[in-house]
Amino acid sequence: MTTAWQLAQINIATLVADQGDSRVQPFFDALDAVNALAEASPGFVWRLKEEAGGNATGIIVTADPRLIVNMSVWASGEALFDFVYRSDHRAIMAQRRQFFLPPPKGAAYQALWWVPAGSAPSVSDGLAKLWHLDRFGPTPFAFTFKQRFPAPGAAEAGEMPSPDGLCVGWE
Repeated sequence: MTTAWQLAQINIATLVADQGDSRVQPFFDALDAVNALAEASPGFVWRLKEEAGGNATGIIVTADPRLIVNMSVWASGEALFDFVYRSDHRAIMAQRRQFFLPPPKGAAYQALWWVPAGSAPSVSDGLAKLWHLDRFGPTPFAFTFKQRFPAPGAAEAGEMPSPDGLCVGWE
């Protein structure tokens, strides 16, 4: 079944140290495998990459070079959820406190939104979604796994459960 909408996501995080530092090297060592896993996952559509390919950790989006951005597009919320919380991605995500500073209290670090099928959002689009989520909370314009909204023209909103007691977020 083809749909007119796909789910975009952005997440940002600030590394505890510069690339090459032993505190974050395990994250960088796992990155190619995690990206390959994403690209091979059911429902994967697109992910942000540097011009030279590979990953997006060299894309500087703020004055802080340790702030990294990850963006991708998925066929559905369920496909993204399965990759994030039910695949081998979960193992590296469980170590995030080792590699990244906690986000400022109450600050959005992840946003989801619907995009027309076949389109790839820009980093500016993603940052705007985070800004909107910070100011207005979850809405159809930008939302979270915890409080999601359906694609335009679809059924009502709902919550995605946190699998096996894994907290969705930093809580």
